[in-house]
Amino acid sequence: MRTIQGVSVSAGIAIGTVRVLAAVDYAVERRLIDDPQAEMDRFRAARDTAVAQLKQLRDNVAAEFGENKAELFDAHRLMLQDPDYAECVEGLIAQDKVNAEFAVKSAAEQFAAMFAAMDSSTMQARAADVKDVSRRVMNVLQGKRDSTAQDGSVQGDAVQNGIVQNGIAQNGESHIIFAEDLAPSDTAQLDRAKVLGLVTAKGSANSHTAILARTMGLPAITGIGDAFDPADDGHVAVIDGTSGAVFVDPDEATLTEYRRRKAEAEEHLSLLRKLKGKPTETKSGQRVHLYANISRPSDAAAVLANDAEGIGLFRSEFLYLEREDWPTEEFQFDAYGQVAQEMGDRPVIIRTLDIGADKQVDYFNLSHEDNPALGYRAIRICLTRPEIFKVQLRALLRASAYGNIAIMLPMITSVQEVRDAKRILEEAKSELRGERIDFNESIQIGVMIETPASVIMADELAAEVDFFSIGTNDLTQYTLACDRQNPSLERFADPHSPAVLRMIQMTIEAAHRHGIWCGICGELGADLSLTDTFLRLGIDELSVSPTSVLPLRNVIRNR
Repeated sequence: MRTIQGVSVSAGIAIGTVRVLAAVDYAVERRLIDDPQAEMDRFRAARDTAVAQLKQLRDNVAAEFGENKAELFDAHRLMLQDPDYAECVEGLIAQDKVNAEFAVKSAAEQFAAMFAAMDSSTMQARAADVKDVSRRVMNVLQGKRDSTAQDGSVQGDAVQNGIVQNGIAQNGESHIIFAEDLAPSDTAQLDRAKVLGLVTAKGSANSHTAILARTMGLPAITGIGDAFDPADDGHVAVIDGTSGAVFVDPDEATLTEYRRRKAEAEEHLSLLRKLKGKPTETKSGQRVHLYANISRPSDAAAVLANDAEGIGLFRSEFLYLEREDWPTEEFQFDAYGQVAQEMGDRPVIIRTLDIGADKQVDYFNLSHEDNPALGYRAIRICLTRPEIFKVQLRALLRASAYGNIAIMLPMITSVQEVRDAKRILEEAKSELRGERIDFNESIQIGVMIETPASVIMADELAAEVDFFSIGTNDLTQYTLACDRQNPSLERFADPHSPAVLRMIQMTIEAAHRHGIWCGICGELGADLSLTDTFLRLGIDELSVSPTSVLPLRNVIRNR
């Protein structure tokens, strides 16, 4: 058995025979031409044909996966129609008197290098997109037929060895595809009935290829680098799209374990098919919004895969915890915007940074505290170091132009803290208006209810915000005076305590008195033994781990 570690881009398990797709040679002959105008006309005609092909591919993807996922190919069409792109190609033809194919390839390399040099990982991923659309134009110029042809004839680059041809396979087997890389348009045309999963040497979790793999429900791993070996063709492999592990020629113990996991996943998938798109509603008609908690942008795929209605808690502090220096505004905007775009119209509630206590970051240079759980953390850092807070708020506001983002403030204990945070938010809004940067002017603001003080002040807090979300982990800790990091207190830190449940009840009632909604984003939200209690108390929303969404929906729909 050979074990390879890659980067997970789409969750799931696949077990099957490997089919290696040979790398495509994009070599283009450089020819000197006598009539630059005629060559420019060739380029324009090829570009128009490529745009029409992308329109057909867009319609195919929209029909199968929905309008949101088809927008990628609208973006590809806009790339081809971009005046700067055309000017670059035509300039090379006119100045260097080279053939259109060579000019397109040269322009693609220039634009790809420009994207790859950017700080934003989302923009870096666009390097693959510009190469993809340029390859399409080169194929037209070279007389190659497009794999989206409606007559079913296919000669696309990824359509090798009988893998896919607009849903037509040349053999009856299903395979795990190993490739150097896959372009977005190739991935969109994979026949899901014949492809079990994807493994590529190159690529990123932010690429459109990765997003399409997640949309198609294909386990996918990228970044295996030099471990990619064409000699693996025909061998059995197991891929774990959650951990990023690949096992070539797995031993019997590994096969047995992954067959068990796959069976469990298929049982979960059966539940998904039964409940997907169904409202989270009791038999008596009580509606509960069912969201999911995430820590990283890549987790959004699991939210969609498990059919959550939105993201109820995006723990933004992980953008700080996983770095050795301050995350820039651009870095944060990129992360928040990626999630907002992937979630479409679904709500994305992002908690402002909750550093401190058990989450320490060296570059914050926080002083040692004897009792950090009651110390300098979360909103207290943000309000006393507004230069850090404003960077995050600007990034959140900018990202709000790309989706349904809301901002949530943690560790609130007073009305003044909320007002101070809103003042800094207004400063950030004013700056962005002055810079003519778009954002959602009516972005919602909520607070986490996780201290007894915030419960007692819930009526006053409700007048300041749009929603409450109860963080039951800290609320239990502070209500029962039990440090949740201390294992010797486990028997005393009972989250089912009547005191904790009464705190939750008081919060819900205060929210409803003031016409705002109230949810739970702590671990108790997924505790099925408390679901009936939460329904009785009138909870409006529950946000849980993605894998808890369907079992919880199933319980609620049977009440």
